[in-house]
Amino acid sequence: MLYQIYESQRSIMEPFAEFAQAAAKLFNNPISPLSQTALAHRISATYDLIYRLGKDYEKPQFGINCIEIEGVEVAIHERVEINKPFCELLRFKRYTSDIKTLGTLKQQPVVLLVAPLSGHYSTLLRDTVNSLLVDHKVYITDWKNARNVPLSEGEFHLDDYVNYIEEFLSHIQSIYGNCHVISVCQPTVPVLAAVSLMASRGMKTPITMTMMGGPIDASKSPTAVNNLALNKSHSWFENNVIFRVPMNFPGAGRRVYPGFLQHTGFVAMNPERHLKSHYDFFKDLIKGDNSSADNHRKFYDEYNAVLDMDADYYLETINVVFQEMKLVKGTWDVTSRAGVKERVRPQDIKTTALFTVEGELDDISGSGQTKAAQALCTGITPKNMQHLEVQGAGHYGIFSGRRWREVVYPAVKAFIQSHDQTLSKSVPVKTARKPSTPSTPKVVAKVAKPATKAIATKPSAKKQPSTTTRAAAKKVASKTTKAQKT
Repeated sequence: MLYQIYESQRSIMEPFAEFAQAAAKLFNNPISPLSQTALAHRISATYDLIYRLGKDYEKPQFGINCIEIEGVEVAIHERVEINKPFCELLRFKRYTSDIKTLGTLKQQPVVLLVAPLSGHYSTLLRDTVNSLLVDHKVYITDWKNARNVPLSEGEFHLDDYVNYIEEFLSHIQSIYGNCHVISVCQPTVPVLAAVSLMASRGMKTPITMTMMGGPIDASKSPTAVNNLALNKSHSWFENNVIFRVPMNFPGAGRRVYPGFLQHTGFVAMNPERHLKSHYDFFKDLIKGDNSSADNHRKFYDEYNAVLDMDADYYLETINVVFQEMKLVKGTWDVTSRAGVKERVRPQDIKTTALFTVEGELDDISGSGQTKAAQALCTGITPKNMQHLEVQGAGHYGIFSGRRWREVVYPAVKAFIQSHDQTLSKSVPVKTARKPSTPSTPKVVAKVAKPATKAIATKPSAKKQPSTTTRAAAKKVASKTTKAQKT
């Protein structure tokens, strides 16, 4: 019933939020008589704050239309490469008419950026994508809101998540020959599982694997997130945080962990900080500091936009990652796309370099949780492993903001480039694979050789020029000689 109550409350608040937005504009617009009244700025700021507290936050857009590479403007086209029931594989295709820049783009490495499925949309990694696009071909997982997925599409499990990652990696490899993978926060676990399974099967694995702020080993430096998962039983989560989607959504009846509960949990971790942020927003509006107010709007438009997660996936993640820690203990079995149970063995990874990144002040994935991946991947040589702890950075600081751009991204870029095998010969597999063209001459040559020898051993079989032909040849030669003399 909680989901239905929340939706009812949101529907009731919606017209009041719209009224507050209109009132804020009336008291702030210079041509409105109300803007000339006493305390107009305070009244406008109050209404604006009410509007933002009561409005419904929909999924944001990436909004990356162009980037600049070495002074040249490059257009960005966002398109769906693979459409799965619970996720879309997006590609940010780059276009330019500058020949030199185009040659540079073709030589750059390919990266699959795996966004977290933990309450927020993949647009939370907008800053990450924007940086990567300058030096890489970029793909990203764009997870769908479970409340919009019809029940006819079936359930979504943690095993399905792992299989999605494997399918996306295989798709990219089929185009470019190989790629790199970066996972942020929650997906570090399923990404490590997917690459491990690929290695165990003898499949080609990504060139590098970068893991940022993820709970590989949740027992190290436990945070509030870890403690909640450990202090409550599986049945408690199922009975207290799992609800069915109301009838006014495409996924009506689906069991989900609602996004609004996840958002409440995020805010509850740092209530004072969020309260101060909103009060600062109110003061900025009064002072007329539109730049700071816009920064607040952009952040909370992203932060407040949340999605529902399928109940099976959420409960299995709590159990596998936090409660039983099956990855660390080596007891995690994943059902493959073929329906076969396979053991996750990170020690089987040998041809993938590993880079782990942690924030010194991360209050979601504590210190050492991500670096634990290096202890599990014993098949990777020490020279192919690297770790970075970002001083003064919290959870979001390692993939967004100043520290990401100035500290983390340069290190990630250098790591990828130092291990990339396609920098000097970036030829897509699709254009390189033409077996019929090179094989045809070889077959003809093999067939032609015996025939040539057979003809050579039978000189009598050669056709001799006829008398008429010889006479014609002499006549032509005679005319040619006369022409040369004249």
